[in-house]
Amino acid sequence: EVQLVESGGGLVQPGGSLRLSCAASGFTFSSYAMNWVRQAPGKGPEWVSTINSGGGSTSYADSVKGRFTISRDNAKNTLYLQMNSLKPEDTAVYYCTKTLGSTYGGSWGQGTQVIVSS
Repeated sequence: EVQLVESGGGLVQPGGSLRLSCAASGFTFSSYAMNWVRQAPGKGPEWVSTINSGGGSTSYADSVKGRFTISRDNAKNTLYLQMNSLKPEDTAVYYCTKTLGSTYGGSWGQGTQVIVSS
């Protein structure tokens, strides 16, 4: 039932920007906190950011703070991640996740690849 479909990834130069989107369906989107999580090849998942159900409270990993901005449009059932000043170490598959209880891993999308390279 729950579907999360990420899009917007791609290949960008260091210092560039990307805006990721996550289209949600199969649940009441506006009732749930949402997250972005990323995973580099061969590595475990890394939490990136969380936004509360109403969009008024956000939090970020130290590694992306000041560069990334999480937002949501509850009327469109869509979650966003604006990524600026991208670095090679941001290279990963980025996943949109639906919060389950106190964790970010309740439901995952298929992911969208971000490659930051010259």
